[in-house]
Amino acid sequence: MAPSRGRDPESDSPASHVYTYEGPDLRGHAEALAARKAQFLQMGGPDRIAKQHAQGKLTVRERLAVLFDDASFTELSLLAHHQSSVPAMQGKVTPADGCVTGVGRIDGRRVALIAYDFTVMAGSIGMVGELKATRIRELALRERIPIVWLIDSAGARIQEAAGSMFARTGDLFREQVHMSGVVPQVAAVMGPGAAGTAYIPGLADFVPMVKGTSHLALGGPPLVKAAVGEDVTAEEMGGSQVHTSISGVADLEVESDEECIRIIRRYLSYFPSSNLDRPPIAGSDDPPDRRCDDLYDVVPANPRQAYDVRAVIASIADHGEFLPMKPDWARNLVTGFARFGGRPAGIVANQPLMLGGALDVNAADKAARFVWLCDAFNIPLVFLMDCPGFMVGSAVEKQGIIRHGAKMLFAVAEATVPKVTVVLRKGYGAGYYVMNGRAYEPDLIVGWPTAEISVMGPEGAVNIIFRGQIEAAGDEAARAALRNQLVAGVREQIGAHIAAGWSFLDDLIDPADTRSVIVRGLEIGETKRVERPWRKHGVLPV
Repeated sequence: MAPSRGRDPESDSPASHVYTYEGPDLRGHAEALAARKAQFLQMGGPDRIAKQHAQGKLTVRERLAVLFDDASFTELSLLAHHQSSVPAMQGKVTPADGCVTGVGRIDGRRVALIAYDFTVMAGSIGMVGELKATRIRELALRERIPIVWLIDSAGARIQEAAGSMFARTGDLFREQVHMSGVVPQVAAVMGPGAAGTAYIPGLADFVPMVKGTSHLALGGPPLVKAAVGEDVTAEEMGGSQVHTSISGVADLEVESDEECIRIIRRYLSYFPSSNLDRPPIAGSDDPPDRRCDDLYDVVPANPRQAYDVRAVIASIADHGEFLPMKPDWARNLVTGFARFGGRPAGIVANQPLMLGGALDVNAADKAARFVWLCDAFNIPLVFLMDCPGFMVGSAVEKQGIIRHGAKMLFAVAEATVPKVTVVLRKGYGAGYYVMNGRAYEPDLIVGWPTAEISVMGPEGAVNIIFRGQIEAAGDEAARAALRNQLVAGVREQIGAHIAAGWSFLDDLIDPADTRSVIVRGLEIGETKRVERPWRKHGVLPV
């Protein structure tokens, strides 16, 4: 006999208990759910939102509205809430547990998000929030899509993390390392990033910081005061100026939350969704064969006269658009992204305005990391060489110029993406090598007619080779005249026409044709395949 409605199917006895449901209907449950979601969408509440705005910051949800294409964001675990039983957490409401996660679209492409909400317990990382973040990291890796962190967090939630249960933590950084070079990782610092949240940018590919409202440090001012007795503000210790111009941790300093988010969108436009894809080619109405006649006036023929290489980049790139990376750190080298005929490319260029374009320890590190980034994501490289070599002297030797220079050498030699090299004026010594000289597999290497290539500059060569002859020449005027004569003779022997005559350069070009030559060079390397000996990984110089 079929059980009657409301009767226990395990018994046919009339005496069986009959359960009567007296709660709301399904519509009522849906309305209650909507109300709870609406409550959680209010984040920390009006007072804390007002404080966020008073500091010149957008709320986390206002940031999402700017970051993603309209109505494209799917949030995961909005209803998450702390589950802690410790006394310090009792009675606390933590909407989304202070960590907004999900997937949206930027220019139509999927991007994963982890964004800390400072209005909820200062955006601190709670156990449930980290469970949410772990799920998003796994999803980004599984789906092979970029991941963006919006950092506005006081770090670990001490109320939950204190005690030996801390032993189970730390997987977020291990997972970041595993994602490195697989999917693009952006960590935008839009408020504090303390302790645990400071290492997220340290492991990310691209780190913009908002001027005046963001700071990064392993320990905040109270901890620093207690540990080492130093009185310092958060801005002095780890503000955007510190990390974009002194430490080199961050890539760009921006003026506002809105600008920061626009920069994220622009940065990702140069990148594929993962290392399995090719960078997106954009339509461009800038003619690939456009002549750059302004270069005749931008770059002096005198190899000792300075100029701004950024003007060269502005002349040759599509519409003059260039996104610099770390422009305020190691300013003797310029790195960043541009397009040539719609193709994204990473640019590495010596900057004669600073140290004459010579390379020091920071410039070598800056170049190595940028080359590794581009190579990981199949972004071609364009080298604009005007390099007198590496800095020498006891100061840089004590800083480890050899191992830092080796790092840059390692990165350039290891890169298998299409590479185009243009020798603008000079490539001396190991500077010629690390700026992707002939031995480093350029798909096209060309020089301007005034270019010079040698183990060292003519002045240095003369001072070493002809020192005795010069000293014996007589008075100072006679020695100077002889030195100038010898320098001119050496200069004749290091001109790029000799390297081109030996076919060590593929061509000497009219400077005005530099843009069209680069476009053709990138086309030549479009199907590049390079086989390396099998290895688990190289042993990187540090």
